Amino acid sequence: MSLPTLSGVARLTDDPALRFAPSGTAVCKVRLAFNSRKRDDAGNWSDGDSFYVDGVLFKQAAEHAAESLSRGTEVVVTGRLKTEQWEDKNGGGKRSAPSLLIDSIGPSLAFATAKVEKMQRSGAQSSGKGGGSGFGGGNDDPWANSAPAGGKQSSFDDEPPF
Repeated sequence: MSLPTLSGVARLTDDPALRFAPSGTAVCKVRLAFNSRKRDDAGNWSDGDSFYVDGVLFKQAAEHAAESLSRGTEVVVTGRLKTEQWEDKNGGGKRSAPSLLIDSIGPSLAFATAKVEKMQRSGAQSSGKGGGSGFGGGNDDPWANSAPAGGKQSSFDDEPPF
């Protein structure tokens, strides 16, 4: 039997907390809030129920999430729900809470704005001669020349075989 899968849009209620296990594996914990909004007949929005859950990511995904996400970020998340169980420190018995083993997480782009910055080309291409790669001014683009890399002429023609 597999764990139930949860996919949706949530908001981070805290900054991601990145830690490293003794084995060196990155572990990132996030707190997620899933909210529902309702619209009444008059067109007014009101907040509905909220579901809060702690999520955990591992390895490279954990490091990426800690570097790129922050409190308040709206995220699209997919994961598997499981129940965490522990003993209460004060002798209050067994406790449990839902937790999310996150498979993927990323910022929601629904209301994002993008700022496009165009890079200026440099080198031979900007002087009108063509062929430069635009990265550092030299002609180090192997596809810019028509001759093979070894300098040998080939018996192949440039026409496609069909």
